[in-house]
Amino acid sequence: MNIPLVDLRQQYQSLHSEMNAAIAKVLERGDFILGREVEQFEIAFAAFIGTRHAVGVGSGTDALFLSLHALGIGPGDRVLLPANTFIATALAVSDAGAEPVLCDVDPTSFTMDAESARRALTPNVKALIPVHLYGQSANMEELMDFARRKGLLAIEDAAQAHGAENRLGRVGTLGAAAAFSFYPGKNLGAYGDGGAICTNDDRLAEQLRLLRNWGSTVKYVHRVQGYNSRLDTLQAAVLLVKLHHLAEWNRQRRTIADWYRNELRELGDELIVPSEAPWSRQHVYHLFVVALKRANRDVVLQHLQSVGIGAGIHYPVPIHLQEAYPHLGGVGCFPIAERLARQILSLPIFPELTQEQVRFVCHELAIGIRLAG
Repeated sequence: MNIPLVDLRQQYQSLHSEMNAAIAKVLERGDFILGREVEQFEIAFAAFIGTRHAVGVGSGTDALFLSLHALGIGPGDRVLLPANTFIATALAVSDAGAEPVLCDVDPTSFTMDAESARRALTPNVKALIPVHLYGQSANMEELMDFARRKGLLAIEDAAQAHGAENRLGRVGTLGAAAAFSFYPGKNLGAYGDGGAICTNDDRLAEQLRLLRNWGSTVKYVHRVQGYNSRLDTLQAAVLLVKLHHLAEWNRQRRTIADWYRNELRELGDELIVPSEAPWSRQHVYHLFVVALKRANRDVVLQHLQSVGIGAGIHYPVPIHLQEAYPHLGGVGCFPIAERLARQILSLPIFPELTQEQVRFVCHELAIGIRLAG
């Protein structure tokens, strides 16, 4: 079998008539920048998340950066975020002129650890960015309580968690703002880059709409110094089509995760297998990430790839060990994130994955573990 990590071609084949018609409408009208579908998608996505506003922007990274900027986070400020996340979370903080401050992560959910965040707090910390990782919410009960008691803004990084829920509500509704990515491989992905910011704050939404469009709502009249970060109309049309299917795709991802867990029970001594954290109400499995307890992860990965299984690593180098951030700490500063970086392995997951394919992946994973033992 040849099983990719994610199969976007198969998804397109199931949608091609609907998708081609939606794209053709935009091509026929020619309103490629902030056209009709952008507003339609913003209304529909806000309704799906459960917020008053969704503001379409150019990428998930821009969604984080513009949120920070609009909330007044900048030079002299510090922002807490987990060491185990994609580097874009830290880059957005740096781009806003603030300083990232890293926290270690929970050893089972791999998301921001509240106790580590408390230890990292300094007087200049103004905000925290909980990352809802791999499709599961961070521990928002503890983190939001911590933020309220310390007077911190919370900006959710929900780039991997479209539709995820926890005991407080749906991801994207809990902080001052929430950043979503529509990178093609996401649960809700465009056919290029795209992002959105969800918020219940009317004034913040107005400021974000200014910032994304050169500081302007009237052409050639600029109220603030803004940026060029607009969700393309073509991408909004793609996302509108896909949004109608997202709830079902998320249900299927949860089913596939159950298949994996059932097949991997016999490897329980060898793996940490994804599970729902106590605070979670709906994990949407953007990724299915196991952690190898003893076997050499790189040997296992090489075996899977050699038999046509598109496994991957999310993420192999924690932020504080990246060359781009030498000042955020060295080896040993965030031991759980560092251990996970050596152990984690992402297995294929996408809504069209079959049970037979899951069995094959798990069979070959067991072989790889034996080879690496």
